[in-house]
Amino acid sequence: MSTTVYRDLARQQIAAARDYTLSLLAGLDDTDWFRQPAEGVSHIAWQVGHLAMAEYGLCLFRMRGRTPSDLDLMSGTFRKQYSRGSTPVADPDGNPAPQEIRAVLERVHRQALQEMAEYSERLLDEAGEDPRAVFDTKLGALFFCAHHEMLHAGQIGLLRRLLGKSPIR
Repeated sequence: MSTTVYRDLARQQIAAARDYTLSLLAGLDDTDWFRQPAEGVSHIAWQVGHLAMAEYGLCLFRMRGRTPSDLDLMSGTFRKQYSRGSTPVADPDGNPAPQEIRAVLERVHRQALQEMAEYSERLLDEAGEDPRAVFDTKLGALFFCAHHEMLHAGQIGLLRRLLGKSPIR
């Protein structure tokens, strides 16, 4: 099978993971986004901001580096606030509004799917840059993006339950 077939499969998995995440966000009030139901637990806003940051990193930045137009997708402050190892800020005033976090999530996703459709076999066969968790090639970064999103969708699902919401699945 050609790398482009795998690219298209990864792209489909990324889109399916996002659809699942969005189903988990449906019905949440803005006030739910910053509630931390227990000590040491993150909140919905951090999870969603982190997914936007990670999709940017795995599907755009690791593929072609940073471009000037990337600042139209998300600010450097946003990227740092929701990066791996960052601490969720429970105060809504210390975060972008839920609508802005969702807008960043949508912009990054739309751009990633658009660019991904054009990634060549040669590009996807290139070794990924460090640090990398579980993938050796740039194609692997795309597959990891879908897995990473599902991992965080599980956390969003648990947060929903801890906030007293009904399970989606």
